[in-house]
Amino acid sequence: MRYFIRFAYKGTSFHGSQTQPNGVTVQETMEQAFATILRTPVALTFAGRTDAGVHAEQMVAHFDWPKDLPANLVGRLNNLLPASIAVEAINPVVDDAHARFDATSRTYHYRITMRKDPFLSETRTRLSGTLDFEAMNRAAAHLLGVHDCASFCRTHTDVKTTICDVREARWVRENDHEATFVITADRFLRNMVRAVVGTLLEVGRGKLTEQQFQAVILAQDRRAAGHSAPAEGLFLVNITYPEHIYFCAI
Repeated sequence: MRYFIRFAYKGTSFHGSQTQPNGVTVQETMEQAFATILRTPVALTFAGRTDAGVHAEQMVAHFDWPKDLPANLVGRLNNLLPASIAVEAINPVVDDAHARFDATSRTYHYRITMRKDPFLSETRTRLSGTLDFEAMNRAAAHLLGVHDCASFCRTHTDVKTTICDVREARWVRENDHEATFVITADRFLRNMVRAVVGTLLEVGRGKLTEQQFQAVILAQDRRAAGHSAPAEGLFLVNITYPEHIYFCAI
């Protein structure tokens, strides 16, 4: 039987989501918890990869288990996992459902603050000065639609295409000192959101015009875009799937 597990994590103390040789990751931590409870290794396949310091309000992974899952597995996992990871639900899905390839959209938020706040230092990127949010939104509108997003992709990756269908891209003012960049697409490239935000911030600071931002997109060259924004402000907040792959929640 195949299952989807939905969970959240604060990425500050992790070296990214997926297992790697050096550093503690979300995947490694969760697989260890599964192995402790189920007394056998369980491999999780994540819906995507997040870098060190990046957070997820909703991540999805799939795993296979040949028998009925033990009662209250969600609660037992949460008791065992560190405070920085919280399991929300486990859902049975059709046997060929895939957490990564069946996703129809993903939404990220990039959160900034314009003042020093010790309670937000690990989950917001602190900026100084003023930003022209209207100019950034005019520039962000050029991202909408199907584009080659190579200008915002980390180089030397193994992706077969850099085409993305961007369905939402806008800045939202939360209050006088906080704002969020919201972006939804069918897929994202490595480092894409942070590269987009870093380049839009140059527009907001008057270093790049709306037309120059559009030219960055058309260049299809990472060297044309700005520096990547820091990791701590980035959150994966939603992943959607076709309804037909689900059975019922546990």
